[in-house]
Amino acid sequence: MKKIEENLDYFKKHHSDIYKAYQDYGKMLHEKGGPLDGKTRWLIKVAVSATCGYEYALRTHIKKALKNGCTVEEIEHALLLVGPTAGFPKTMHSIMILREETGAQ
Repeated sequence: MKKIEENLDYFKKHHSDIYKAYQDYGKMLHEKGGPLDGKTRWLIKVAVSATCGYEYALRTHIKKALKNGCTVEEIEHALLLVGPTAGFPKTMHSIMILREETGAQ
């Protein structure tokens, strides 16, 4: 994760206007963007990250989902739903990441 954070710091330093627009866009979607509640939005982001195979996004979205009231069981259920559409290996990899992030045995 350190490389990802360093790269983000670089991007923010060299492309601050683009990063601010990106942040504003995300903030607008989360605060004013529609009928979905916060937990549902984060569970969708977890599932999309898992489906796309974006490991660092998945780790970040798991942490944010937990901070926003999602339980480990809810996150795991979202990851199980990835299997029929995106494949069992992606589900298994994502559950491994969930376990790493939460310390689940």
